[in-house]
Amino acid sequence: MQFSSKEDIEAPIEQVFAMLSEFESFERSAIRRGIEVIRTDSFAAPIAGYAWNARFKLRGKMRDMDIRLVNYDQPSAMRFESESKGIEGSMMLDMVALSPRRTRMSVSMELNPKSLSAKLLVQSLKLAKNNLTNRFKLSVADYAQNMEERHSRRV
Repeated sequence: MQFSSKEDIEAPIEQVFAMLSEFESFERSAIRRGIEVIRTDSFAAPIAGYAWNARFKLRGKMRDMDIRLVNYDQPSAMRFESESKGIEGSMMLDMVALSPRRTRMSVSMELNPKSLSAKLLVQSLKLAKNNLTNRFKLSVADYAQNMEERHSRRV
């Protein structure tokens, strides 16, 4: 199952990448939403190898997920891979400078079930694919808008 979205952001590519690299703020945001997040690496600065364990409730069951930053190509790309019981996922963030002050951010996410119960879960998600796709695109657009606002406050 795949989701993807693209947004143009009124900010330089370096600033967009820096905002996307603020992993502590993502951790705090997840915690506010009731997700338990633990960093499992010991790196001081963001690099490939950053890793987290997340624990959250989905469809009435507690789920554990291991997340790894596998590619950190500043300022153009980041790739995350995740693994949960029966489901593997990947998320790719690509940035392209459209001009010195404008960046196109592409976000793609893929879920691959590896067990029968995971296949059933993903199949149930596919039934709501249009709704989930719209929510994914709205979330990416909202985050892009937030990055533009943050950038404009700094300038």
